[in-house]
Amino acid sequence: MGTLNTIDEAPLRLGAFLGIFVALALLELAIPRRDTGPSKGSRWFTNLMIAGIDSLVMRLMAMLAVPIAAVAAAVWAQSQGWGLANQLEWPHWLEIAAAMILLDMAIYGQHVASHKIPLLWRLHKVHHTDVNFDVTTAIRFHPIEIALSMLWKIAVILALGAPPLAVVLFEVTLNGCAMFNHANIRLPLWLDRIVRLLVVTPDMHRVHHSVYVQEFNRNYGFSLSVWDRLFRTYTDQPRDGHRNMTIGLKNYQSDGPTRLGWSLRLPFMKTRKPHARSAKKAD
Repeated sequence: MGTLNTIDEAPLRLGAFLGIFVALALLELAIPRRDTGPSKGSRWFTNLMIAGIDSLVMRLMAMLAVPIAAVAAAVWAQSQGWGLANQLEWPHWLEIAAAMILLDMAIYGQHVASHKIPLLWRLHKVHHTDVNFDVTTAIRFHPIEIALSMLWKIAVILALGAPPLAVVLFEVTLNGCAMFNHANIRLPLWLDRIVRLLVVTPDMHRVHHSVYVQEFNRNYGFSLSVWDRLFRTYTDQPRDGHRNMTIGLKNYQSDGPTRLGWSLRLPFMKTRKPHARSAKKAD
């Protein structure tokens, strides 16, 4: 088996991210699904700044400990013979495919936990307070949540003994799919129906950003759509329709989420609804 290191994979990931981001941003201009709203400029600034801070946090973590990045963890597990894949003698292609599928299921599980565990929800609601839904929403995650997500991902990679190549491909795929399914683009309904049989589409994931509790506790998948169907968390369409649905959380329908400082402080603010499930009575 070949090995990869974080230096080799960084240009690939950055290039893929920028290429996909720009392509989707242009598609949002050409075939928008919803009105972008008057706050697009401030939203984009805040979401992009949050993503930049997240990147700095990841770099700092990598400087403080090894392995503290997903691919580095995979390389280390391979060198130490750790994890399930390193105990099996499967064909390399099968190990890669299995690792990518299981990693995607782990991210689905993490997403569910971020809605059900109050402490994690305080962090994750930064993502959900975005008052509109476009490609920048995909990169709007509080830095502490990003750090915890990386630790969870590393734990899963070590347990699986995921091949480094599988981790690189998974990271690129996950980021690309997250930007795609958060994009404000209008797919033909017939195409959406076909694509969502395998991959989460923008219309499918937009339901997850509804203000209604019964909807934002559905459609947790980021890449593969099978997990929501398998674990019965799938909802086909929003009750108010995609053009008329309200995006965000009911308590935060203001300009607060469009401001950087407010968004970073949000997990530490006193809230009347600290846990998503407690909001059911108000729905």
